Amino acid sequence: MSESLQIIKSPNDHRHYQYLALDNNLSVLLVEDKLANQAAASMAVNVGHFDDPVSRPGMAHFLEHMLFLGTEKFPDSGEYHAFINQHGGSNNAWTGTEQTNFFFSIDADVFEESLDRFSQFFIAPLFNQDLVDRERHAIESEFSLKLKDDIRRTYQVQKETVNPSHPFSKFSVGNLETLSGEQSILREELLEFYHNHYSANLMTLCLVAPLPLQELEVLAKHYFSEINDHQLTKQYPNVPIYQAEQLQTRINIIPVKDQKRVAITFSLPEIDPYYKHKPLTFISHLLGYEGRGSLLSYLKDHGYAVNLSAGGGVNGYNFKDYNISIQLTEKGVIELDTVVECAFEYIELIKTQGIQDWRYQERANLLKLAFKYQEQIKPLDLASHLSINMHHYDVEDLVFGDYKMEGLNVTETLILLNMMTPSNMRIQIISSEMESNKQAAWYHTPYQIQPLEKEQLERWSQVNIRPEFVLPKQNPFIISDSVAREEKSQNKVPVIVSQENGYRIWHRKDDEFNVPKGHMYLSMDSIKAASSPRNAALTRLYVEMLLDYLTEYTYQAEVAGLSYNIYPHQGGITLHLTGFTGKQEELLALLIEKARERNFTQDRFKLIKRQILRTWYNQTRAKPISQIFTSLTVSLQKRSYEPSRMAEELENISLDDLHNHVRSFYEKIHLEGLVYGDWLVSEVQTLGKRLEHILSLVSSPSRESERELVNLSGYGTLMRELMVTHQDSSIIVYYQADESTPEMMALFSLLNHTMSSTFFHELRTKKQLGYMVGTGYLPLNRYPGMIFYIQSPTSGPLQLLEAIDEFIADFNYAILQITNEQWELTKQGLINQVMEHDPNLKTRGQRYWSSIGNKDYDFNQRELVVAEIEKLTRSDLIKFMMKKMRSKHSDRLVLFTTGENHHQLERLTSDNMITDLRSFKEKAAKFNY
Repeated sequence: MSESLQIIKSPNDHRHYQYLALDNNLSVLLVEDKLANQAAASMAVNVGHFDDPVSRPGMAHFLEHMLFLGTEKFPDSGEYHAFINQHGGSNNAWTGTEQTNFFFSIDADVFEESLDRFSQFFIAPLFNQDLVDRERHAIESEFSLKLKDDIRRTYQVQKETVNPSHPFSKFSVGNLETLSGEQSILREELLEFYHNHYSANLMTLCLVAPLPLQELEVLAKHYFSEINDHQLTKQYPNVPIYQAEQLQTRINIIPVKDQKRVAITFSLPEIDPYYKHKPLTFISHLLGYEGRGSLLSYLKDHGYAVNLSAGGGVNGYNFKDYNISIQLTEKGVIELDTVVECAFEYIELIKTQGIQDWRYQERANLLKLAFKYQEQIKPLDLASHLSINMHHYDVEDLVFGDYKMEGLNVTETLILLNMMTPSNMRIQIISSEMESNKQAAWYHTPYQIQPLEKEQLERWSQVNIRPEFVLPKQNPFIISDSVAREEKSQNKVPVIVSQENGYRIWHRKDDEFNVPKGHMYLSMDSIKAASSPRNAALTRLYVEMLLDYLTEYTYQAEVAGLSYNIYPHQGGITLHLTGFTGKQEELLALLIEKARERNFTQDRFKLIKRQILRTWYNQTRAKPISQIFTSLTVSLQKRSYEPSRMAEELENISLDDLHNHVRSFYEKIHLEGLVYGDWLVSEVQTLGKRLEHILSLVSSPSRESERELVNLSGYGTLMRELMVTHQDSSIIVYYQADESTPEMMALFSLLNHTMSSTFFHELRTKKQLGYMVGTGYLPLNRYPGMIFYIQSPTSGPLQLLEAIDEFIADFNYAILQITNEQWELTKQGLINQVMEHDPNLKTRGQRYWSSIGNKDYDFNQRELVVAEIEKLTRSDLIKFMMKKMRSKHSDRLVLFTTGENHHQLERLTSDNMITDLRSFKEKAAKFNY
């Protein structure tokens, strides 16, 4: 019997799987995917920063970087990246605690050539001494990028407050300090680390391609059999992650961004042995409940909390942190003892009343349905995911393991619940107002660790469940099973099935993915939505208030796989509803009913308003590159505003102002909708009539809101500097098309595709300007554009702009030097990306909705762009660059920030600076659509 038959797969999964172990003990999973137009490979190595030598923190991460930079067979350090890019692919890698993962995707017709290159990483890497210094600077840039990242800063405090003998305590990333010394010595240590830790028996390979399993087996054996098997065994120290004195503690952490959060953490054993029954998934299902009677509902009612999640936390070979993470209000911080007490009461409720088979089966059934109607994912994501699963699950469960819940194991569940006690707990509080007396290494996070008081521990141990706490009733939205209707679609693309003055609904019945699910998008345009910063702030406040109000009523539907989101945009707000079609109409009816009630209370208003203000003010503490990305759209879109500008307005807004805004928002509405999936035409037409009736009660018809974009023609190099407090500098250079045509889309996207790999290699890898370096094709309001961006710890904005301009000036020669064959391959790589087959219902639905938003009502813009790409010659691209980019007078927008480390450098200045954004946007010529 073939081993591939042992792998459990979804009845909706067309792929074929086969597991094998090569003679060198490399575990391999082959996936034959006839529908994929790309192939992918992923290697997961059972080596991570836990394996770093004590004297060399960051060595595993450094090795991951160095493996990309040339092998004996392919010595050129940029060849692998260029080959992948030229053939329409992408590649990346990451280093975790116990694993390092390398992965790529590429056009299927060059899969064999790519495997030849990829396999050599693990057979004969060069570790070129000349590149050691360059790459440790890349590690330094990566480290520098996250210096003010609160997740990293909190993680480091956690590392410093665990057992120092446990490998979790090691600094994981590395930087110039930990990787210092002679290049030759570091290279020797790198080689030693590679030979001592990289071994075929610790590796898992997954290949996904539109090729028969037999062919994939030949490729795996041919290219990966030469990897050495040193027959290594993993031997991490058998010590607990926490010593006794590190439990029953409270840790205060001072963040960069304003936030108030508590994590109640229980120390549990490793969780891999529990994967078949998933007791923690079941516990989290009950603890994380958000409806009436829940822990969160009670905390919200008393003004202690904003949201709650149960189940996260780090895990590894002998430990699992189980976190109840709660976003607190100011009152919640003051009343923290009560918040923790409530958590223990709810745990006791679960222990005494919740361990019931029907409750477990509800959760298990949801996973069973999710697996049965599992939607396909891209080959790259699948390969990476499965190669990691190979380290955790039995062979038969490599695909099914994430979904497996094969019955309530009361013993396992109680063992874990009985560990959720005050004596086995740590409390971590993240808040700006806390006291601190220490500073974490590397990230300089202020923190304090102190033992919990005996009285607190005793109080939390004496549990009296308050009457407000009630476990959820049976979920009315859960369906035991569902089957997609067999009706074929009458149309190749969505068509309008319901239209009157002020609204129209598009529909297409899916007949390819065969899942009983649907995607519904409803966008309501209102002139009042974002016509000023004040209105934009009010619309955002309305959306957040609405989402908060709806939570309790809709949580059961969310649990049952019916999800929804409401989000504001330039013209109004959009509701996106997705999930099993059997109950979608019920959820929509509930959403509309509750949205019309608008029972917003003063208490919730104050809390949500403060939350939004905190988010907007925190934007000024984000990474410089993130801030200028936000500012790019704000600078160019008439109805986009700086978060700080909207915050100014929101400060003075009252609950009455909000109610007045909601009333005026709905006075004139234009509704555009798309229903795609397992919906019949008749059902959508009935839905259209209901929506029309509801709208007629509150509003009169309107036309679509205009989306206006600043036209940069005639400005030359226009600059805007943002004042950002950060050690790094950053820059974005944006070029805009003069018109929105398939030809312009083709030119800009091909230019980006041709440049991106070389730009990355030249400015990041060779010149070491920073970790965040790249180009991007960026259409705004339908107008194509292209950006070049860098965040740099080493250079100021003037040097960065000069480096970008020099690269652009030299790139014509690079285009001239590529052969005709390479040019055609480059074009074909882009065409394959543009025309990539939609892997699932979700991606197809998003593409249809984007097309409607872009007024691509024939849904054929991709094909029109591809036809233009096919026509383009190298001389077309060179002429376009000469006209659009080579001149110092080219129309473009340059956004930049100056790092604290670079104030002494020559400054970037111009006579053509935007100093008053509001005035600039008002006066500028606009593109309308």
